Amino acid sequence: MAETFDVIVVGAGPAGTSCAYTLAKAGVNVLLLERGEYPGSKNVMGGVLYRKMLEDIIPGFYKEAPVERHIVEQRFMMLDEQSAVTFSYKGLEWAEEPYNNFTVLRAKFDQWFADKAVEAGALLVNETVVTECLVENGKVVGVRTDRPDGDLFADVVVLADGVNSLLAKSLGFHKEFRPDEVALAVMEVLKLDRKIIEDRFSLEGDQGCTFEIFGDSTKGILGTAWLYTNKDSLNIGVGAMLSGLIKNKIRPHQLLDYVKTHPIIRPYIQGTEQQEYLAHLIPEGGYRSMPKVVGDGVIVVGDAAQLVNAIHREGSNMAMTSGVLAAEAILDAREAEDFSAAQLDAYRRKLLDGFVGQDLKKYKDATHHFEKYPHYFEKYIPLMNRAASQMFTVDGSSKWEKQKKIWNELGSAKEKWKMARDLMQAWRVMK
Repeated sequence: MAETFDVIVVGAGPAGTSCAYTLAKAGVNVLLLERGEYPGSKNVMGGVLYRKMLEDIIPGFYKEAPVERHIVEQRFMMLDEQSAVTFSYKGLEWAEEPYNNFTVLRAKFDQWFADKAVEAGALLVNETVVTECLVENGKVVGVRTDRPDGDLFADVVVLADGVNSLLAKSLGFHKEFRPDEVALAVMEVLKLDRKIIEDRFSLEGDQGCTFEIFGDSTKGILGTAWLYTNKDSLNIGVGAMLSGLIKNKIRPHQLLDYVKTHPIIRPYIQGTEQQEYLAHLIPEGGYRSMPKVVGDGVIVVGDAAQLVNAIHREGSNMAMTSGVLAAEAILDAREAEDFSAAQLDAYRRKLLDGFVGQDLKKYKDATHHFEKYPHYFEKYIPLMNRAASQMFTVDGSSKWEKQKKIWNELGSAKEKWKMARDLMQAWRVMK
C-alpha cells in the first residue's frame, strides 16, 4: 500500500523547513524530503540570516541555533581597480539581544532547523530525489521519488526545491528561466583564527561584520561580491547575472579569483586557508519573473517562486515567510476540506500583500535596468572614486580648483545631462 501523508514538502531549505515546522506544530502529518545527504549539504547562500522571520517561528532561536556571529556593522564598498569608496553603518544596538541578523554556515544551520521540524513531529527523509509530481484529474496528489516503490501521496505538495524548480516547470508553472533572470554565485569558506578576525575587522566577542562589494568586483557585470565574518572563518564570494557572464565570456571562479587578489580586498583575507568551495544559482528576476505559485493540491515557495530581493540581497527571510504563509493556507484548507487552487490561493494573496510581495514589486524593474545600462558600474563608480581621490589629496591646490577639475572630468554639457538623466532613471526604479 502506498504511503500517504497530509502534506509532503520537497526540499529542506529555509522555505521548506519553515513550512514543515509550522505544519508539524499544528499536528499535521508532514513528510519533509531532502535530496542531499543531510539538509544544507546542497544549499548555498552568502551567509546572512535575518532574525525577525525565524524569531516569529522559533522565539529565541539564536540562543541554541548554530549561528556564527551577530552583525553589528554593514559596509558597502564601491570598488575600482585601485580604490574604494566605502559607506558603513555600525550600531551597538545590534550588539544586544535580540540582535538584527547573523552569519551562518548552511551546512550547520539547515541541519539544526530541520531537526527542530523533526522534534515538532515532521518526518525527515534525506537522500531522496523527487522525480515528478503525481497528478490525477488536474490535481497534484503526491510525488514520485527515486526510491523503490517511491510513490507517495498527500492532500497538498509544497515545492521548495530551489531556483529553476523542475517540478514546478513540469506542471507548467514556469518556462525555463532566462539567463537574465538568474545569477550564478560562487563562494569560498576561508579558515582564519578567531582573534585575527576580531582584530582585523574591529570586533569584540561574537560581533560580526559584512561587506557588500560593488563595481570592479564583477568587472562591470551586474552583480556583487561579499565578505562575511564567521567565528573562525570568512565567507568570500561573488555573484553575477548569468546573461552577463555568458556575454562577457567570464567564468564565475575567475571573478572570485580576481576579487581575492584585488589590492583593496587582499589584506582582509591574508593568511586564510580554503575550507570549502561552493556554487549556486540565485533567482534574480524578481516580481516580473514570479511563476504561478498555486495549483490544485500544490504550492510553490522560496527560491522556486523567485522570492529574492536582489537589491537588498535578501532571500532566506523571504523564503521562511513564504513557508509559514504556505503552512497557514494549508491549515485553512484542511479546515475547509478543500485543497483546490481557489482555496490555496490565500497563500498567494498574503504573499503579495505582505513585505515579500511589496518589496519585490518596489524593485520590479531595478535588476533589468542596471543590467541594461552597465555604465552605472563601469563609468560612474570609477568617476566617484576619482572625485573622492581629488578632494582628499592634499597637493597645494585649492578646493575650488579641485571642484572645477572634478566638474570638467564629468565631460561635456551633453554628457552631464546624460548622467543626470541616468541618475533620475535609477531613482525611479529604486523609489
